[in-house]
Amino acid sequence: MNIHEYQAKEVLREFNVKTLKGIACDTVDEAVSAADKMGGSLWVVKAQIHAGGRGKGGGVKIAKSKEEVKEHASNILGMQLVTHQTGPEGKKVNKLFVEEGCDIKKEYYVACLVDRATGRATMMASSEGGMDIEEVADKTPEKIHTVDIFPETGLAPFQARQLAFKIGMRGKAINAAVKSFIGLYNTFVAKDAAMVEINPLVETNDGDVIALDAKMNFDSNALYRQPQIVEYRDLTEEDPAEVEASKYDLAFIKLDGNIGCLVNGAGLAMSTMDVIKLHGGEPANFLDVGGGATKEKVTAAFKIILEDPSVKAILVNIFGGIMKCDIIAEGVIAASKELGLKVPLVVRLEGTNVEKGKELLANSGLDIVPANDLTDAAEKAVSAAKGA
Repeated sequence: MNIHEYQAKEVLREFNVKTLKGIACDTVDEAVSAADKMGGSLWVVKAQIHAGGRGKGGGVKIAKSKEEVKEHASNILGMQLVTHQTGPEGKKVNKLFVEEGCDIKKEYYVACLVDRATGRATMMASSEGGMDIEEVADKTPEKIHTVDIFPETGLAPFQARQLAFKIGMRGKAINAAVKSFIGLYNTFVAKDAAMVEINPLVETNDGDVIALDAKMNFDSNALYRQPQIVEYRDLTEEDPAEVEASKYDLAFIKLDGNIGCLVNGAGLAMSTMDVIKLHGGEPANFLDVGGGATKEKVTAAFKIILEDPSVKAILVNIFGGIMKCDIIAEGVIAASKELGLKVPLVVRLEGTNVEKGKELLANSGLDIVPANDLTDAAEKAVSAAKGA
């Protein structure tokens, strides 16, 4: 789960990470009023979407007067903002964040995330703030420095100090950075985050260190103990199909292909997509109904696939263990009859109650293509999607 910049900064402030004064706004008038409330002579008007690269896409503008605040807010609010993370379709801007200006001496990058190799939290930092970290890693990997953090001790002050020194900080800024780094790590742990990123973290001319931007995403499995974070969820930023899937506890991710997939088990779902690709097709989604799905859950999953206009064929691949094949069949039949099945349906069933499941499908009156194994199913689905 992701949250907006203004929300991430609210969280960071709880852990003594310094940010600038700012106000979230839903209208142009609110943006102008926000600038008036904050005072000063320099403001930044920022689009609030769940994607990076907003500045390059025209979603971050500096205003030197309230007239410019109004102009930028009018242009940004409601725009379809396209960045390297949104895809060509972009994302509509429904909210703004108006923030006071800042004198910047130097920009840095810092983030905390899980290192899968060690299974521990790692803090990474770079002197190349304001850039995409992937670009820094590709062109100048020597400018990225990391600290491996032991959970028993947390981020030690000496580790934070060494990291600040390695990225080029000196003097007063080091002490300010230590406070920010420790606050960043404490945020990461306390809020069950998957990643907390500040890019850029800026050093001001008087040696202060401020989070100028912030990005967070969270472990969805831990949200039950993070009510504050759940309240931050913005459904308008999420794919409607994924939102609907979450209501039924379905693991669903929309993809760019045209073959809908309904599978039980994450590993089998990944394998199914791989085999589809192997035979020249493109999966339209990742969808794992889980091992203990009910008829209602399967029906909901099948509806989500059928409502995607890009789907030209559907592949159901079930290996029945805890999940019984007849339950899958009942869900597929119910959804198909309710919505009207207009695309080819290829079904491969194996495992518990497989014969009963096959019998239900055969007697359903639906145009179903049976498959003997995964390879056979993928070949038939790819052929059907191509109109063969």
